[in-house]
Amino acid sequence: MYKSAFFLALILILGQAKAQVVKEQVVKSDIESAVVYLTAAELTHTANLTLSEGAVRLKFTDISERLDPKSIRVTTDDAIDISSISSKVNYLTKNTELPRIKQLNDSLKLVSEQIQDLSDMKNAYATEKQLLLQNQKLGGDNTGVTVAELKAASDFFRSRVAEINKELTKIDRSSAKFSLTSQRLQNELNELNAQSLYARAEIEIVISAPRAMKTDLTLKYIVNSCGWSPSYDLKAIDTDKPVELTYQGRVFNNTGVDWNNIKVMLSTADPSRGLSKPVMNPWYLTQYSYTSYSRSSGEGYTQNALQGKVAGVAISQNNDYDNGLFLKDDETTSLGGITSLTTDYAETAVPELSAEFDITKRMTVPADDKPYPVDIAIHSLPATYKHYAVTKLDKDVFLLARIAGWQDLNMVDGPVNVYYSGTYLGQSFISTRNVRDTLDMSLGRDSKVLVTRTKLKEFSSTKIIGTKRRETMTYELVAKNNRKSDIEVDILDQIPISQNDEIKVKILEITDVTPDAVTGEVKWNVKLKPGETKKYKISYYIEYPKDQKIEIIQNKEQNVRYKF
Repeated sequence: MYKSAFFLALILILGQAKAQVVKEQVVKSDIESAVVYLTAAELTHTANLTLSEGAVRLKFTDISERLDPKSIRVTTDDAIDISSISSKVNYLTKNTELPRIKQLNDSLKLVSEQIQDLSDMKNAYATEKQLLLQNQKLGGDNTGVTVAELKAASDFFRSRVAEINKELTKIDRSSAKFSLTSQRLQNELNELNAQSLYARAEIEIVISAPRAMKTDLTLKYIVNSCGWSPSYDLKAIDTDKPVELTYQGRVFNNTGVDWNNIKVMLSTADPSRGLSKPVMNPWYLTQYSYTSYSRSSGEGYTQNALQGKVAGVAISQNNDYDNGLFLKDDETTSLGGITSLTTDYAETAVPELSAEFDITKRMTVPADDKPYPVDIAIHSLPATYKHYAVTKLDKDVFLLARIAGWQDLNMVDGPVNVYYSGTYLGQSFISTRNVRDTLDMSLGRDSKVLVTRTKLKEFSSTKIIGTKRRETMTYELVAKNNRKSDIEVDILDQIPISQNDEIKVKILEITDVTPDAVTGEVKWNVKLKPGETKKYKISYYIEYPKDQKIEIIQNKEQNVRYKF
């Protein structure tokens, strides 16, 4: 009886131990798709599993170490119980280098070995030469040498040292060539962003199946060091046609794992926001303080500099000219800005309601941290065109396109390449936070519209009246339309503003318009038919004490080289 009870207990213990054994199954599953956010991506793997009854530990390998463990999600058949999900980094597993990078690394290794061999040979010759020079004494202390022996020794030393020097020169030349090759290979590796081998993460999922079955399992997780940035191509054909706006994304991958032929969706959502419901804070209105920025060498932007340059026109958003456009004294284009930045990333404006862009074609994005362009959409947008001239600062007339309908495109701040009539004009920057109903873009200089500013000498003079000096300035502005269609052009000039009681400015004549009392700005809005010419005059005098020096002519500063 006791023996039977013992065997029964033993069977129960063995049965429980057998039941507690969890089989391990390695799952090899490539990345199937990615939702790419601005600074992260959610990757999806799918696997077809054949399961036996009971528990099994599924191990997904070859996962990027940039994985966020808290983001792992698993979906499968409702009948399957998911017991646990965990991840770890396996530092003993290294990724496979890309073929091109492996080839370059192998070549670099061979060249390094050649350089080392030459260095060893050089050291050997240098040692031999030093040995010869240190042992030039002939004969003993009491024994001389014959002339024949001296001649033979001299010939030997000269010949051998010459041979050694010749070999050393050859070695130096060969080393220089190999060093140059090594540098070129290293530069190519740097261009490919070849980095040290990444470790690999592993995801382990313990599941239990109620019976032997086949099932599909989907694994999703978020990785960092990847994302996308927006860019645009703006093409205008002529002033009577709409503009074409190509919305593009530049996808980059620095996760250490290549994305090969995957389905991609671009999103402006923030994956770090988690599952908490959004909280709406008070919305306080205030005047926006504009700061302009310029592009740096990387994908980021540099603060306290004007950004971009499109055909030499300078545009900012500090004034209430139409949509906030006005010319500055420099020749830099500034369309909007961004608020803060780092070396590689910049905070930018994103629509409050997240947008998603489904890319129809599959993409391959190597893990080389380079941007890979993809077209999101192409839009034909209505546009009105206006010319703009400040001949006091620039003799040319600029063409501006005022684009409507951009609000429904889910645009994100980004650089824009501007084309007009098939000609590339330069790069500017679209900042959606600074524009209202229309998006204004410079299309460069228009040679078919002329605005000249000529000083009329017969109406300009310098006079001394008692203790005062009076400088009279009179200018004629002539606008001509050489286009085959009607145009509208804003012509800007200015009257100087006195900030000293001893300096008096008096307007003598301004055609048709009244200057701004605060800024002194004079603006004519001129409509011209094909071939039509219109003239405008601006005349004023400046009166000041004759013993004072007043800068009545504005000059611009430019660098000039004087030393040669």
